[in-house]
Amino acid sequence: MSNSADSPRSGSSPDRIRRFRPVRLLTVAVFALAGLIFFTSFDTAKGTNIRTDASLLRLSDLIQERSHKNGQLDESNGSLRDDVETLAERDNGSTAAEAAKLAALEKNAGTHKLKGKALTVTLDDAPPNATAKLPGYPEPQPDYLVIHQQDLQAVVNALWQGGAEGIKVMDQRLISTSAVRCVGNTLILQGRVYSPPYKIQAVGDPERLQKALSASKAIQNYMVYVNVYGLGWKVEEDGTVTLPGYSGTVDLHYAKPVE
Repeated sequence: MSNSADSPRSGSSPDRIRRFRPVRLLTVAVFALAGLIFFTSFDTAKGTNIRTDASLLRLSDLIQERSHKNGQLDESNGSLRDDVETLAERDNGSTAAEAAKLAALEKNAGTHKLKGKALTVTLDDAPPNATAKLPGYPEPQPDYLVIHQQDLQAVVNALWQGGAEGIKVMDQRLISTSAVRCVGNTLILQGRVYSPPYKIQAVGDPERLQKALSASKAIQNYMVYVNVYGLGWKVEEDGTVTLPGYSGTVDLHYAKPVE
């Protein structure tokens, strides 16, 4: 017969107390953590269903609203600028040579309309169900099927190298401080948001512009994805067109002098 101190039914065994105390502490910790998670979820939801995308939709609507408002402000700013220039031209005291120099500077700055022969490059995402069209290539990742910032920049840079006198991306004229940036699957240009297809129009010698596009290494790489996965690519000559003048602010907010 075993001693009562060694019996598993005994509640006074020091070894048993030491063995079960960590388990009890662990149980209490688990329940405390669960309570913290429930409270955090409740505090985050604030009475809403956090499994929906409603907040993301509201953010998207806000971005589109601000983009539309920025477009209206750009148009208003352009109209006011025209009025100011008209008033300034009435009697500005400048000589004919000074006026010609100013007109040349304004043309190079892109703030005035530009008329000439042009071509348009259109880039678009591939179909969402695209597959590899040529043997030896892997099936596409989602990243392969969308237009990236470097694709747009490659086209713009090639057109400048081809002697473009002026470039318009979507409905906005580019100037020296314009930044072509993409966030996700959207283009953000001078405070406004655009979705594909993206249209880039350049005024210049169409033949030189075409050659510059063909010679670009970055565009040659892009064409691989066009041929294999179906990314959109179209180049069209437009005849004679008139590009709008840039109507936004020309102030530099972030530039710093080089030391």
